[in-house]
Amino acid sequence: MTAFPLRLPRAVEADPRAERLRAWLAAHAEPLRAGGEALCIATPLCDALAASLRRAHGAGRLVRGLESVEPVLAAEERGQRLADRRGEGPRGARISRLLLLANDGADRFYRQVEALLRRHGARVLALRVDAGAEALGALLFGEGRVARCVLIEHKEAVADALLALVAGAEGDAAG
Repeated sequence: MTAFPLRLPRAVEADPRAERLRAWLAAHAEPLRAGGEALCIATPLCDALAASLRRAHGAGRLVRGLESVEPVLAAEERGQRLADRRGEGPRGARISRLLLLANDGADRFYRQVEALLRRHGARVLALRVDAGAEALGALLFGEGRVARCVLIEHKEAVADALLALVAGAEGDAAG
């Protein structure tokens, strides 16, 4: 699945915090589920990440729910295959999407996520936030709403969220 070191979005790699982020991601990588092969990044839902998620939602850059995420990633994959056939130049695998997961999913849910990562893992990084589906849903969609899985689907929003992880880690270290 996702191996380290990762090729991060260009905007992140150009940022002076890129190496700190890469080290933080590697330190927080863990199996998505017991006995599974896919890795995810375990992260707190810090204020910086929450603000980044709200910005992504406000900009229409979030896809909610695994059943909605799968067709979006499949369509993007088809588009990439067409671009490859047209010979638009070599394209290396680079993280371009973030899949945020609540931490209270059933094993069956995480097996489905693992299958998704097997197919799209070269460009999708999974983050398991230290929050349940109700807390994640309330943050993004309002009280009483549930969000077990959210995809950030635009490179600028992905870069913003990744850099928010560094800001959150630095804020934790300062506090």
